[in-house]
Amino acid sequence: MHLSPAHHAHPRSPGEEQFALAAELLALLGDRTRLTLLHALTSGEADVTTLTEVCGAARPAVSQHLARLRLAGLVTTRKEGRRVVYALRDGHLRRLVDEALNVADHRLSDRPAHD
Repeated sequence: MHLSPAHHAHPRSPGEEQFALAAELLALLGDRTRLTLLHALTSGEADVTTLTEVCGAARPAVSQHLARLRLAGLVTTRKEGRRVVYALRDGHLRRLVDEALNVADHRLSDRPAHD
């Protein structure tokens, strides 16, 4: 796998706290359903019903994943009547999700063709 040089490298050497939080964040992103939910939110706000349709998981599972993302501070919520609407916390997370999917695209396109 070939990684291109980082254009916006971290400005200083990260400490233990940054490494611990980054590892926690990447662990949350390591779940396929949560990554799908975060990707869906890169397009804008959505409620649980919409997100359940997007990721194809059972509604209770989607709600649990969203709760974990909210508790981790990755998504925000607001009420619209009885509906709870979810959104990404910030653009950094959007870029992280996009980059993870870009790496996956490159890995898939670099695979040798099978007969």
